[in-house]
Amino acid sequence: MNWEKTYKKWADYQGLEESLRKELNELKDNNDALEDAFYAPLEFGTAGMRGVIGVGVNRMNIYTVRQATEGLALFMDTLDDETKKRGVAISFDSRHHSKDFAHEAARVLGAHGIPSYVFESLRPTPELSFTVRNLHTYAGIMVTASHNPKQYNGYKIYGEDGGQMPPEESNMITKFVRQASDLFGIKVADEKELLKNNLMQIIGSEVDQAYLAEVKKVTIDQQLVAKEGKTMKLIFSPLHGTGAMLGEKALQQAGFANFTMVPEQAKADPEFSTVKKPNPEDPAAFDLSIALGKKEDADLLIAVDPDADRLGAAVRQPSGEYQLLTGNQIAALMLDYILTARQENNKLPKNAAVVKSIVSSEFATAIARNYDTQMINVLTGFKFIAEQIKHFEETNEHTFVFGFEESYGYLVRPFVRDKDAIQSLVMLAEVAAYYKEQGKNLYDGLQALFEKYGYFAEKTIALTFDGVEGAQEIKDLMTKFRKNAPTSFANVEVVAMEDFLNSEKHAKNGKVSPIALPKSNVLKYLLADGSWIAVRPSGTEPKIKFYVGTQGGSQTESLDKRQAFEDAINTFIQK
Repeated sequence: MNWEKTYKKWADYQGLEESLRKELNELKDNNDALEDAFYAPLEFGTAGMRGVIGVGVNRMNIYTVRQATEGLALFMDTLDDETKKRGVAISFDSRHHSKDFAHEAARVLGAHGIPSYVFESLRPTPELSFTVRNLHTYAGIMVTASHNPKQYNGYKIYGEDGGQMPPEESNMITKFVRQASDLFGIKVADEKELLKNNLMQIIGSEVDQAYLAEVKKVTIDQQLVAKEGKTMKLIFSPLHGTGAMLGEKALQQAGFANFTMVPEQAKADPEFSTVKKPNPEDPAAFDLSIALGKKEDADLLIAVDPDADRLGAAVRQPSGEYQLLTGNQIAALMLDYILTARQENNKLPKNAAVVKSIVSSEFATAIARNYDTQMINVLTGFKFIAEQIKHFEETNEHTFVFGFEESYGYLVRPFVRDKDAIQSLVMLAEVAAYYKEQGKNLYDGLQALFEKYGYFAEKTIALTFDGVEGAQEIKDLMTKFRKNAPTSFANVEVVAMEDFLNSEKHAKNGKVSPIALPKSNVLKYLLADGSWIAVRPSGTEPKIKFYVGTQGGSQTESLDKRQAFEDAINTFIQK
């Protein structure tokens, strides 16, 4: 069906939700906008779906949410009754329509006789992951667009282990989603009847308490926190999202008494009115935190994204200015502290393992190696870290001690199976307390690690290509890098190329060896000086991402290399 026919079907549907009808009328003379809204269904993949809120099959609205949930429900209909009756946990963030979408999902599940457990109000993604495990539900739904701008929303499905749904089940759900092609014919149950019959239950504080009890175990050195936590000044921002309530309670119960939340950003706000992007990777997201930090002489600034799965930080320097840390640097600091503390307490398992994504820094690898700890690399996506944790539990091959991705996502303890900014908030504050006791700050600690392990520098470059033509441009760029692979970047030779889509590593000498990871559209170039460059299309946004990792004998050398490689990438793109 072409987009005009799909549009006409929506325009002719008499029961169209009122706000969507209004938007459709406003777009009736804008063919470009209509084509973008109706040319193809919003992509539903292993990470769920994410898109602009609005009318059309390529938008987030109650009908596309119903369709996604119908796919999950049809899949659960194929399971045995006992499994199906375990139901689905549902949470949502602070975005426009998030609560509506969560309740619509519960109504679709209820029409299939599938119980749902819906949070009374917004809760973080990591708590949803925990809830699936805590309530032993079969699946979980998180309505969120994470750190995307305000016009976006999204929908993620979690499996029974608390990680995002594994590829096999996810592919089956996707197939059922596409079978539910009549978006206006999907049955929804009456919410009052569902509540009356216990097919929909509202949950809240009891799950919060269970989650916080586990977060309390994240603290390693309670005496250290009790000593330094009273005076160490911390500024915390939830960036208008879900992290406020649990973040505040987690810090308090750990023993950090001297912290302040950025007042303007402590309130949930779907407009994210104080930031252009509610993303702790964006330096501008720290503007209010920095202003408050200077006013209060704060040692450390921490911000988490709206669904509280990512965390960023900045450290006060002697000049009074604040130095932002990267996700890779935060991970290195936390990992070194965790391994040091565990070793000193004789609690570092002999089979300890750290798990990171293939596009994350080798800085952490050097640290892990120093503690005889295994570093395991997985594809981008925290579900692959969750899969490793499950494998460790089933085989006892390793004991998980830490996991992270360069995109500001970390997991300290595996009672959650996704990145967890609440855990990370407590842990990073403890690491800061560790250095404060020595008369240092986190940035001093980072420099000490650089001196010990080498100077690492990384950067992620994201190029956005919107709309129908944009999707093709991204495909063309991936083809260019795959078929006309560069032999060098900035005069540094490529010694091997890893093609994760074809599961092959091509060495300079012509040798081809297999890659023992699932297929994924990622290319990684290994360079003669130990640097690396990777390229992949985003799974959730209309972007292509380039990752650069360098190492040098000084900070200047590693940063200069990084800039040279970034320039070389841009040159290759424009050829």
